[in-house]
Formats: sequence, C-alpha cells, structure tokens
Amino acid sequence: MSRAVQVIEVGPRDGLQNEKNPLSTDFKLGLIQRLESCGFPEVEVTSMVHPKWVPQLADAADLLERLQSLPQSGRRTVLVPNSKGLERAVAAGAKRVAVFIAASESFSQKNTNRSIEESLEQTGAVVERALELGLSVRGYLSTVFVCPFEGNIQPATAAHLTKRLLAMGCDQVSLGDTIGAAVPEDIDNLMNELEGVSPDQLALHLHDTYGTALANVTRGLARGIRAFDSSVGGAGGCPYAPGATGNLATEDLLYMLDRGGWEHGIERESVLKAAHYLEQGLGRKASSHLMAIHRSKVATS
Repeated sequence: MSRAVQVIEVGPRDGLQNEKNPLSTDFKLGLIQRLESCGFPEVEVTSMVHPKWVPQLADAADLLERLQSLPQSGRRTVLVPNSKGLERAVAAGAKRVAVFIAASESFSQKNTNRSIEESLEQTGAVVERALELGLSVRGYLSTVFVCPFEGNIQPATAAHLTKRLLAMGCDQVSLGDTIGAAVPEDIDNLMNELEGVSPDQLALHLHDTYGTALANVTRGLARGIRAFDSSVGGAGGCPYAPGATGNLATEDLLYMLDRGGWEHGIERESVLKAAHYLEQGLGRKASSHLMAIHRSKVATS
C-alpha cells in the first residue's frame, strides 16, 4: 500500500474563522504565501460565508482576487455555503470549492438553519453548478462521530451521507470530528460502514479536544486513508460547536508522519516558520507540541 500522504492545510480558513480580533487581508495573504511555499498540495484559503456569521472572513472576495496575481504551487480551495457563495467565489477567481453538510440534524439546524435533507438538496445544486463551470469540488461532512447537541452519531448515518456527497460529484469527502471526541475505534466503526467506498475518496478532519487526533490519524492510515486536514499552529475551532478546540496541528502531524516513514513532500521547518508568523499575528502562542519544543530550543540556545 502507498506510503504517500496528502496533508491539506486548512489554517487560513478553519484556523482563523473563530478569531475575534480582526486580522488584515495582508496578514492572511502573508500566511497563505508562507504555507504554499512549504509544499502543501492544497490550502483552504477562505470561505464565502456571509460576514454576519463569520466576520473574520468578510474580506474573502478581496483576498481571493489578490491571490490571483501571486504564485501558486498547489490547489486553493474556497468553502462555499450556497449558490450565492459559489457565484462570489467564481467571480473572484476560484477554481476549486468545498461544500459542507452535517451528519447531525441539530447541528445542521444550528449551522445552516436547514435540515439535512434540505442541505443535501441545496448542496447538490451547488455541486452541479460548480462542475458545469469546470470547478472541482471537495465535500465536508461535519459531526461525523459526535454532535455537541445530540451526542453519538450512528456510523451508518455518516456513511450514508458520505456516499451521497460522493454521488453528487465531490472528488473527496473530508470526515469531520468537529468536537474532537472520536477515538480510533470510531474510525474503524465508520470505515466498516463505508465498505465499497475507496479510501482514496476520503480524508479525515480532526480536532484535538481530547488529545486523540494523532491516534485517529494512525488508525486512519491503517484503514487506507491517505489524506488529512490540519491547521498550522493547531489554530481553529467551530463557531457552532460549543467546546470544540483547535484543529490537529500541521507541524505535529508532519512530525508523526516523518517519524513513521510516510511521504508527504512538505518542509516541516518552513511550517514552523509559518506557525511563528501566525503567533505574531494572533498575539499568542500556538498550541502545538512542536512549537512548544521549538520555543524551548530557541530559549536555551
């Protein structure tokens, strides 16, 4: 089985969306440029969500337009919540978009004010239009394992919705442990229900609330998954998921992959530099283990 792994950087969108203090477009551009220079195959750069709901990303169209004139080494993905968001993304130059639904009815209502079935209908129309326009589409399924409002999600439910997203035309579905509550056995239970779906069509999007994210990566690798979302510095959290802490830190994931002999093509030291840049912009220390070690080494050198 292949030892090649895709690490998809979601920091510029998922990592920053929950930040209360406004961050300049110039800062975000600087972060994206630093991350792209590390060798990521894909960076999620922003979201076309309405500024009322996520003020931090109100500059999405301007950011995307300015990115068009900058060198690009991998794919840039833009999260779009609906048809209007897709139109804005396309007008600003997007070539790849991401859509999202939830595996929990309660979370779907809190996040989008729609039922799961209503979300599927709207998302299907967005995917269809995106494909007509020649864009590629990634799918997100959130609250795959545990919902902050409903508790445990049945693996069969999450598997059914994953297949629905793939059938729409998403080339990959990112399975989201939105509140970071999953353990390796949860990965197994879901993968057992996804029999017949190629692991190449799946990614894991893990939060580290309970410190189990890397253990879940290991189990995902064992089950054939070769794509993982992560956020530089461990930044992030879902504004609609009470108690959700940061994403799996990119630099921590890379250390584990490097130590285990997995191939990913990303310069880990450059990621640490990007994490330091993020720390300066946010005005606080990154939460990752590797950044703590890095700061300790710098202090004693």
